[in-house]
Amino acid sequence: MADADALDLLAFIAASPSPFHAVEEAARRLEAAGFRRLDDLAAWRSLPGGHVVVRGGTLVAWATGEMASPQEGFRLIGAHTDSPNLRIKPRPDTGSAGWRQLGVEVYGGALRNSWLDRDLGLSGRVAVRTGDATAELRLFRRDEPLLRVPQLAIHLDRTVNDGLVLNAQQHLTPVWGLGPPDEGGFARFLAAEVGCGPGDVLGWDAMAHDLAPGAALGREQELLSVARLDNLLSCWAAVGALVEAADAGAAGAGPSPVICLFDHEEVGSESATGAASSMLPTVLERIAATLDGGREDFHRGLAASVCVSADGAHATHPNYPERHEPGHQVAVNGGPVLKHNANVRYATDAATAAVFKLACERANVPFQEFVVRSDLPCGSTIGPITAARLGIPTVDVGVAQLSMHSARELCGAEDPGLFRRALTAFLTA
Repeated sequence: MADADALDLLAFIAASPSPFHAVEEAARRLEAAGFRRLDDLAAWRSLPGGHVVVRGGTLVAWATGEMASPQEGFRLIGAHTDSPNLRIKPRPDTGSAGWRQLGVEVYGGALRNSWLDRDLGLSGRVAVRTGDATAELRLFRRDEPLLRVPQLAIHLDRTVNDGLVLNAQQHLTPVWGLGPPDEGGFARFLAAEVGCGPGDVLGWDAMAHDLAPGAALGREQELLSVARLDNLLSCWAAVGALVEAADAGAAGAGPSPVICLFDHEEVGSESATGAASSMLPTVLERIAATLDGGREDFHRGLAASVCVSADGAHATHPNYPERHEPGHQVAVNGGPVLKHNANVRYATDAATAAVFKLACERANVPFQEFVVRSDLPCGSTIGPITAARLGIPTVDVGVAQLSMHSARELCGAEDPGLFRRALTAFLTA
């Protein structure tokens, strides 16, 4: 049965159709708990308490106490706000055979077939001219059925059930009306959404999202079916854990609790706001400075720090058990999953695994362990990137799910709450 944690996760995901909306929802929740948003361009003063910084689709938040010291280091949780989807091209107005369509690019490693025959809305941000040399970014979302990628009827492809092949350029262009291509039509649509003239729309980061609401699923409602579990579930759990850690007084004399919710993980993290950027080390150094620490203090603090990289994990699929490592079966509602890889596609080692296992024990939360089959390639996360960038010991963990990278994913209804409790115990150690 879906509990309060599961229902709150569904509400968080519903509020977060794009990475930009995800960080705004995370910031809103943190600010409601007493955290204060800081301006990147302003000087940060020595103020104890909770703080939030947002850049685009990335958020860093932390809490420091009156007795906090930069040499004590940080307890970090890293996650990511982006998910594979369809993103609108800069000149999207196209069409064929009397249909108006929007040109899209596939973002990340999407399961392309999962985007077929779904009612899709649009969300993201728009750059709007505000003066001769100035612009501002405005969020937008339209939760109405605007787009659909229609699949070819089986009568016209009798071999489709032998293996569906979708060309990203040719077969995933959604329809959104009838008539000839409407040059400038998408810009006019966005102008109406954000309240400006069409000529003042200077650009956009816009994407499609599935409109079906998240739901508890199964005879006993022991499952959750929803879009963007990878990786908004981890973002939700990290935000909740930080709020609880701050309330519990973890921001005292020990390590300062920090969460970092990055954009662009699904495409490699190489961006100004990705895990491979300088954003996190810069923010951590500025936090150390607010605690009256210099560079020596900051680097001593890094040496004392530890990080949890929180991302989705693969549950053992009942229809494809042969695709999984037989000695490491993973169950939904079985608790958080520690992810291991000898080739360091995950950052977990014996020392960091012990840190997280002890946190699970303190929280009275079961845990599981995942290893990919030795004859299959292994995915990766922000864990190795963060470990390499900062030299911080890191453990990769996550919640088990099926249909990862689908437009709609599946997890256990008990696991979100278990994960949040484990992350809280990690931050408050």
